[in-house]
Amino acid sequence: MLKPRDLLECGALFDLMKHPEVFPYVRQKATTAEEYMFLTKQLIEAEAQHQAISRTILDEWLQPIGTITLYDIDERSGYLGTWIGQPYFGKGYNQKAKTAFFNELFTQTEIDTIFMRIRKENIRSQKAALKSPYVKPFEDLTSPHYQKHKEHYHLYHITKDNYLLHQYQVESFTQSSEQELREA
Repeated sequence: MLKPRDLLECGALFDLMKHPEVFPYVRQKATTAEEYMFLTKQLIEAEAQHQAISRTILDEWLQPIGTITLYDIDERSGYLGTWIGQPYFGKGYNQKAKTAFFNELFTQTEIDTIFMRIRKENIRSQKAALKSPYVKPFEDLTSPHYQKHKEHYHLYHITKDNYLLHQYQVESFTQSSEQELREA
């Protein structure tokens, strides 16, 4: 489902990224495949310097269909950026990718908080964010995070504790349901 970024996938990802329903919401906007490759190379370098964590989202046939990235890592937090190619909208890839990415971030790194800034006009992403019970609006009005983004974005956050508690509850429910089925 996820793999580390590499330059070989840039052509396929650029073709998906330039779709008019995707491009406005992509952080690393490129107008050519070469520019996209250059930006990806910079992102891979930023990951080596612990300033970002980025993964390619794959479909069932291991084809690249989008990206998920934690940008601007500072003080055990960063900003999430995700995009999926338009042909893959509504097929569950976004949620699966986020679950895999959050599991990696919260269990294999020192990240404690993931911020999600979603443009006020991006209704699709706002609805998707609020489907997750561990995503909460970030309402600390005095925080520099809030002040920096309040004009153009809705700001949400995911804490390590909320996410891991939710995952534990899901696992417990699944295990008890499986046990009940075996006993029936």
